Amino acid sequence: MNPTVLTVSQLNAHIKQLLDGDPLLGSVAVRGELSNHKIYPSGHHYFTLKDAECSIRCVMFKGNASRLRFRPESGMGVTAVGSVSVYPRDGAYQLYCNALIPTGVGDLQMAYEQLKEQLRKEGLFDPAHKKPIPQMPKRIAVITSSAGAAVRDIIRVLGKRWPMSEMVLLPVRVQGVEAPAEIVGAIRYANRWKVGDLIITGRGGGSMEDLWAFNDERVARAIYESELPVISAVGHEPDVTISDFVADLRAATPSNAAELAVPDQNDVRDMLHATEIRLSQAMQRQTRERRARLQDLAGRKVLSSPTAYLDLKRMELDHITARLTGAEERWLSSRRHRFAGMAAALDAMSPLKVLARGYTMASKPDGKLVRSVHDANPGDALQLRLSDGTLPCIVQEGET
Repeated sequence: MNPTVLTVSQLNAHIKQLLDGDPLLGSVAVRGELSNHKIYPSGHHYFTLKDAECSIRCVMFKGNASRLRFRPESGMGVTAVGSVSVYPRDGAYQLYCNALIPTGVGDLQMAYEQLKEQLRKEGLFDPAHKKPIPQMPKRIAVITSSAGAAVRDIIRVLGKRWPMSEMVLLPVRVQGVEAPAEIVGAIRYANRWKVGDLIITGRGGGSMEDLWAFNDERVARAIYESELPVISAVGHEPDVTISDFVADLRAATPSNAAELAVPDQNDVRDMLHATEIRLSQAMQRQTRERRARLQDLAGRKVLSSPTAYLDLKRMELDHITARLTGAEERWLSSRRHRFAGMAAALDAMSPLKVLARGYTMASKPDGKLVRSVHDANPGDALQLRLSDGTLPCIVQEGET
């Protein structure tokens, strides 16, 4: 029997027809590990799905890929849902994926974890970026659904705790495809027109799908870029969204957000009353101290008799004068005694004392003393100094 001769195109087309007609291959879910994952400029995803022994080429076209909640990465365990067919040009069969489901967790949870890690690395959760919440805001911009329970809870709590604050509602959808864009627009509007002193954004509880708008990257970046401080209030206590990490303050519920945004008027009233009491006590204490001081000054003699101060100073001046005079007299007396001693010593050494005892000093006309017979010659004129005067004389001769 002679075989049927087919062209390559005919063979590939026949195999494709066979595969496309198989009900099992028309809708199949295949579990494996992503490998060589690439995204082309066209938006199509190309990758290999493998297990410990085998692999299969896969493609996910842009339309289906745009519905992915998470970012596929090589090494990730997934379940690929699609159909098996042949790409006629290469003659190779491959899995045409309609959906990818991360193994072990849902696609929403995977998308949540991936975005959370990405934004954490970029620093959007950094505490240094958090802005302080004003203590007593005058106006509060609330970005939530106008028909939800969240806005009613916020209005109720604000009215009870701090009715002085004005609430400005910026209604948006908080669920669905359009919700992220509306929330971003409301945040930017509030910042541009300075609608309030702070922003509260959030919604009531629900499933992860219901809360997904607040896990959207666009909303997270809008909160991060907001110049007004933002309080995130999404769901109930266990619910934590990306918005909670980025916001300046996270509230467990919308009601809790209102409690964190404003003080309690009763607490403020009690604080003011306590402050009033402390001020009154302080004023009374100061009044007592000033009164005691005044009484002390009033009892002083300088105020009852102004001249008493001058009299006291005069007495002090007299005392100082007496001390200075006494010191001066003692100083002069010591100098007199010293002078007398020195004069007596000088007098004792005076040549006149010697002359008074009968001695005579001979000197030449030029005043030079004659100390020896050899200092004068016969015929020299001399002056003899006595105790009571001088005698002129002429040397006749000398003897030794």
